[in-house]
Amino acid sequence: MHIESPPEHLVVSGGLFHGLQLWVNLPASQKWAPPAYQDIRAGQVALLSSPDGGTLVRVIAGQVDGHEGPGSTRTPITMVHATLAPGAELSLPWNPNYNALAYTLAGRGTVGVEERPVRMGQLAVFGAGDSLVIRADESQESRSPQMDVLILGGAPIKEPVAWMGPFVMNTKAEVLKAFEDFQAGRLGSIPALHGAPTEIVES
Repeated sequence: MHIESPPEHLVVSGGLFHGLQLWVNLPASQKWAPPAYQDIRAGQVALLSSPDGGTLVRVIAGQVDGHEGPGSTRTPITMVHATLAPGAELSLPWNPNYNALAYTLAGRGTVGVEERPVRMGQLAVFGAGDSLVIRADESQESRSPQMDVLILGGAPIKEPVAWMGPFVMNTKAEVLKAFEDFQAGRLGSIPALHGAPTEIVES
């Protein structure tokens, strides 16, 4: 069990806060690996830009065009946060063996060569290919002056999936066993302290 809340200084001052979590499904051979958690801060990600300078690309996990992100995922995936200026276009090199999706965090634009419209809160699933195309509309809303997109994909595991609550396994029996192990305290624990600051420091 855990508690998630925005930083105290943001609660006091107000403002927009995006908290992103990446939960990675593992193949059967790794399902019982020890639990792990990784806290990734803005200064740790690989920063790239589009050739025209209109898009900032943050590689959080996996790799894009030879640039590695700091995320440790056990299975081959890529996770990117892209910010597109109004009218900018991003053509992101992509592993053709990966699936791909894009979730629009803010703003609006189009995805794919078909230029399908997307806006804040919408998810687009891409077909097969070795690049992903995302375009920001020339005009954005005042509350979202740029388009922010979370791009995610990986190598399909191609195994049966059974899930309930936080547990994703391959069979119903394995899910029930995971619940029993959790209730008996056999799933291990992750220390609460992970390098995150606990006090506001002003300089």
